This record gives sequence, structure tokens and C-alpha cells, in this order.
Amino acid sequence: MTNPLLQDWNTPFQIAPFDRISDDDFAPALEEALAQHAAEIEVIASSDTPASFANTIEALEAAGKALDKVLGVFFTVAGADSNPVREDLQRQFSPKLAAHFSEISSNKALFARVADIWQKRETLDLTSEQARVLMLTHRGFIRAGAALTGAEDARMKEIKGRLAVLGTTFTQNLLTDEREWYMPLQEGDLSGLPDFVVASAKSAGEEKQAGGPVVTLSRSLIVPFLQFSDRRDLREKAFKAWVARGANGGETDNRAIAAETLSLREERARLLGYESFAAYKLETEMAKTPDAVRDLLMAVWEPARARAEADAQILTGMMQEDGVNGPLAPWDWRYYSEKRRVAEHDLDEATLKPYFQLDRMIDAAFSCATRLFGLQFTPLDVPLYHPDCRAWEVTRQGRHVAVFIGDYFARGSKRSGAWCSAMRAQAKFPEAQAPIVMNVCNFAKSDPALLSYDDARTLFHEFGHALHQMLSDVTYESVSGTSVARDFVELPSQLYEHWLDVPQVLAEFATHAQTGEAMPKEMLDKVLAAATYDMGFQTVEYVASALVDLAFHDGPAPHDPMARQQEVLESLGMPAAITMRHATPHFAHVFAGDGYSSGYYSYMWSEVMDADAFAAFEEADGAFDPDRAAALEKHILSTGGSRDAAELYMAFRGRLPGVEALLKGRGLAAA
Repeated sequence: MTNPLLQDWNTPFQIAPFDRISDDDFAPALEEALAQHAAEIEVIASSDTPASFANTIEALEAAGKALDKVLGVFFTVAGADSNPVREDLQRQFSPKLAAHFSEISSNKALFARVADIWQKRETLDLTSEQARVLMLTHRGFIRAGAALTGAEDARMKEIKGRLAVLGTTFTQNLLTDEREWYMPLQEGDLSGLPDFVVASAKSAGEEKQAGGPVVTLSRSLIVPFLQFSDRRDLREKAFKAWVARGANGGETDNRAIAAETLSLREERARLLGYESFAAYKLETEMAKTPDAVRDLLMAVWEPARARAEADAQILTGMMQEDGVNGPLAPWDWRYYSEKRRVAEHDLDEATLKPYFQLDRMIDAAFSCATRLFGLQFTPLDVPLYHPDCRAWEVTRQGRHVAVFIGDYFARGSKRSGAWCSAMRAQAKFPEAQAPIVMNVCNFAKSDPALLSYDDARTLFHEFGHALHQMLSDVTYESVSGTSVARDFVELPSQLYEHWLDVPQVLAEFATHAQTGEAMPKEMLDKVLAAATYDMGFQTVEYVASALVDLAFHDGPAPHDPMARQQEVLESLGMPAAITMRHATPHFAHVFAGDGYSSGYYSYMWSEVMDADAFAAFEEADGAFDPDRAAALEKHILSTGGSRDAAELYMAFRGRLPGVEALLKGRGLAAA
């Protein structure tokens, strides 16, 4: 075949040959890969041989390798370097893929074979991982609607197809809004902005070909603008554009999409016999029930809201001292909070940021992985999908472990946020394959590239996900790496954030961009002392989003999600000067797909564990205790989803944690 997506890749570590792949290759490659996978499934389903783990479950694991290759490349570039052609292809592919996988999950002959193996599982002498894969496969078929028949079966297929289209449209609408809006800044509009913000604004202006500096809706640019600009009118304009993403009317408005999505999810859950989508979704998570989620979130909400309200009074007083009357507004909070941080902690971001160089923070993340797990990182010179990307070979004691790719800078072709994905996951069956793992971020581009402290945490967070993929050591790809319960998947990532705060890490890697000098100890102490600064604000904006997500899915779907959002916020007593971190029209975690739907709480569920898990290091011989690091790899990072999440955590820590460590870590515990 001449299509490079369907050929064997004779490249270093079988990395996709991006320099030979064109957008014209994707559609024919997908059609061929879908046909191959369908044929493989038909062979399994129509076999006359009695069903066995090998000829059915393992055969399913081995099927679809060509499709995995095509989709691994396509979704990488569609998310991180989109263009009109790729956006159109994504709209075409989403219903096709939904229909394809729906056909598999509703294949009665195939399900009969899986169910037969499930019924005789006790007689099969399976390994623990095989038993887990069988359980997950059988459960996956049931939850996908394999037991449905007739009209209900047909309706389930329709729902899946429509949800796939809606999720793609939601994402592309959001990308369009983020890409098209920007605010030009004249010389007088730069008042109060430190050099690093001006440099980022100029870089963004060059990308937009705007003839001067601009503010975009990239978080890494708009947040520092809101922190430092003393032009309240411009802060208001920028903030309102930021929170209006997906709600501007016209073709890119996401509000009707959100309503239809919620309605279809509820119908899907009821077809499967669940009283709500939340009940359906949470059944397979650690939380298990909506009530358990709500209990956790409310335990955190009350102290966080109290802290935020107290902080709001202080910030309002500061604003009034500036001669600004009226209530504190959402576009005022970050500006006055930054001033307060300077006053109370003698820390301002303009002074701090030169110590957080992107390259040094990458080195820091790598160094911690070396000390904890013995990993080494060597740069690779290979063609990738964008000039900003870079790659490393990951080895341990001379043995190849993985390829790691980093794509760190914001651009108009990249969707917002930060994420980790695997272009190829680790597995040993049907043959050994090492993972190819990516971290994608949206940091402001400048020379040198400087991060905020929050950006640096994001880098460590995503690298924690990458370690979960790279250190995976399982047999079957379906339980590899981050293929775990949604409210467990954030444990490795949030746990890894703690190493950024280790004093010796900052002392070694937080070096000044101009002088090369290490961060002074006095400043380092201030950084660590201010680690929980403004935590009321941060916790309120997150928990409000999680509670709205839960309310959307725990009960009848709202006809008007925006009205339901407002009801929830009013019932919580949401502080007037704080907004949800992700309002409904741009809540991509929840509406770009099912991943975090009814599951946005999972970051906090995992945080309960990560606070407790890092305490295990502190109780031992410190952050780099070798025994704790070995236990973390053995029981969590290497095991993927091969065992139950609660069982894995118990094996590492000896018990399940309570919420106390989280509240203490966020500085919200009662004095």
C-alpha cells in the first residue's frame, strides 16, 4: 500500500512518519482500517470453535491494530494542530466511528461468545489480569447495550451516533470561538503589564498577524492579563469574552448542543435500566454513587466558600481604596488578589516568573523521574507534526522504555487546556510494544519561555499522567496505563505535582532566565509559604463546576441547562465575584465527550488520595524515599487497570484516605 498510515513504520521506535503523512491520507486510511477491523470481528463472532479466552477475548485484544495507528495519528493532529480540512474530517469520522463501535458492541453472536466465557470463568484457570480483562470486556458489552434487542437496540445506536456528532461539534465550536477572538492592545493599553506579559501578547499578535500585541483567550495569556492590567475596562472586556466562549449566538453557540447531549445521555441510561446518567456513569468508578460524590464535594465546599467570602471582603476594601466603588467583580479578583499576594507574601509574579523557565521545568520533571524510578531521557531528532514539538527516548538501565513527546506552546490550531495521550499504549500481547506518550500544553510562547507557578504545576501534572503510561507493565492494552477508573486516573498526575514543591527541586531548577542564579532561599521560602494562597477562590470555582456537572446528570435532564446551572449556583450561595471554572457552553470536560461527564469531581476524589499518598513519602525518608517510590511504581504506576483501583491504593498505602489530608493540603482545615 502507498498510504503511509497503513504501512509498516520503519522509523525510530515506529513513531508515525509525520513528514510523509498528508491530510489526504486520513479518509482512505480510515475506511481501510475500519474494514479490516470489521473483518477481524466477524471472524471472531462467526467462529464454529467453542468460545475460549484465547479465541475470543485475546482475539478482541489483538484486533484493530491498523485502526489504532490511523486514529492515534489523526486525533493527535486534530486536537493539537487542527485546520479546516482536519475539522471537516473530524465531523465526518465521528459518526462513522460511533456506528462502527456500536455495531461491535451490539453484535449478538460476539456477545454470546463473551457471555459464554463469562459464565464458565471459574473453570478457566485465568491469571488475575486475564480475569480482570474478561470482567471488563463483559461489563463493557452490557453497559454498551449488547443485551438490548429490537427497537431499543436500534435507538441505542442512534443515540451513540448523535452523541458523537454533538461532542465533535461542541469541541469545534469552542475552538472556533477561542481562535477568532482577540483584543488588540495599543501602547496605552499595556499599563501595569510586566515585560513577560507584553512579550507573550506580542508573540500572540505575530501569530494572529495583528500588527501589534493582542490578548487572546488562551489561559496562559488572559490570566496574567487579568492579574496585572490596571485598565479595569479592558479586564472586563477580556473576561466577558473568556466566559462567553460557546455562548455567543450563531453557528458556534453550544447551549442547544449541551441540552440535547444531556437529554440523550439520560435516555441512554434509562434504556440500560439506570435511574439517571450519573447512576450509570458512577457505577464503575471508585465513588460508585452520586451521593458519595456530593458528600465529598460539599465537605470541601463549605470551608472553601467561607474562605472565599472572607477574601472577597479584603479585596473589596483594596478596590475601594483605589477609588473604585461598587461590588467586587469577577474581572477584579485576580488583579487585587495579585496585589494582596505581593503585600502579604512579598511575592509578585513578575519577579517570580523568570525563575520558572520552561526548559528548566522540563528538566526538573525529568530529574524527579530519574531519582524516583531510574528513568533517563535522551533527545530524539525525528519528524513530528509541528515544529514546536520535541521528543525524547526514555530508557532505564540502557533498556528502551518509551518515547515521550512534548508540545508545550499555545497556538490557534490547538484546542485549549492541557492533556496527556498515548499514540501507542504499552502491551505485551499479541506482541511487546513500548508506549509513545504525549504531553500537550498551552503555555504562552516567548524567548525564553517563562511559566507561571500554576503553569509549572500543569507541566508536572501532565508528566504524572505520562509516567502512568510509560511505566505501565501489563499484558493487555485494554488495561494499560491510564485505562483506569476516571476518579483514579488523576492520582498519579496530581501526586506528581507535589515534587514541584520539594525545596531541593526548586533550589536546583528554579534558576533565573537572565542571570542563571538559583532562586534565593528567602524567595523559595515565600513561594512554599504561599502555596495555599487564594485557595478559597480556586476551590470554589472548581467545586461549583463539579456540582453543576453532577446536578446535570443526577436526575431528569434539564431542558434549559443554563437555567439549571444558575439554580445550582444560587442554592450553593456562589460568591458573586467568582465564576465557575468551566461554565456550561465551554465545559469541554463534560460535553466534548463522555470522558468526564458526571465525573468532573474526579480531580478532587483523586486529590484526597494524592495528599495522603505524598504523606507516605514524608512519613518515610522524604520525597525521594526509594522504598515508597518502588511501591508507587509496583502498585499504581505499572499496574494500569489490571486490578481494582481501591485494591491498588490499599496495596500502596495500607488503607483508604479521608478528606482531612485534602483540606490540610489546601489550607482549608479548621485551625
